[in-house]
Amino acid sequence: MRFHVLTLFPEMILNGMSESIIGRAIKNEYISLNVVNIRDYSDNKHMKVDDYPYGGGAGMVMQAPPVVAAYESIVDNMNLDVTKKKPRVVYMTPQGSVFNQDMAQDFAKEEDLIFLCGHYEGIDERALEMIVTDHVSIGDYVLTGGELPAMVVMDCVSRLVPNVLNNEESAMFESFYDGLLEHPQYTRPVEFRGKRVPDVLLSGNHKKIEEWRKEKSLERTRERRPDLLEKKEKEKKENGNS
Repeated sequence: MRFHVLTLFPEMILNGMSESIIGRAIKNEYISLNVVNIRDYSDNKHMKVDDYPYGGGAGMVMQAPPVVAAYESIVDNMNLDVTKKKPRVVYMTPQGSVFNQDMAQDFAKEEDLIFLCGHYEGIDERALEMIVTDHVSIGDYVLTGGELPAMVVMDCVSRLVPNVLNNEESAMFESFYDGLLEHPQYTRPVEFRGKRVPDVLLSGNHKKIEEWRKEKSLERTRERRPDLLEKKEKEKKENGNS
């Protein structure tokens, strides 16, 4: 998996993606990270990339030329014929579809993903029309820029790339993989401040352990995210499995 990020703050991305599991995956070349500074493609000596919005209004808007030029620099290095195949360009915006695990699995099928991080009041619509394939949000709230959301998506997608996680099963059985929240987890010591690990987890009976985990997963989802159960039931009915 090759990630490409178009941003005004490259150090923010580089620093945020250099630690922990993702940093190790980059070091081991399971994933790669190419960060492009949009300012490098400004056509003025002050490296200005924004201007006042036509029609008036508060704030500034990122200009189309430097954004598109930065994007084209990535495509040129890919040696890709965009008339035959357009690369996947993910624009992080509160106006996008809310990111979820299904979307992550879809993104993980790509060899290259380009992330566009906006700032100010947004990006000139012409640039978005020309290059963006996916408008994605990480929630119904507004942040100062697209860098943090892009890192959230890259982190999630990276976990689905082979060899990134030490234990391949951990990517499969975490929260949301089967549409339910993950069951509770425990480790040593057996007792901590009067609270014991459930006896079933100490029993060695794998069938009962699996049954307990499924029960707790369902219980937790019902309590914390009932909307996921509703979605699961709706999908069953649509597939004729009711």
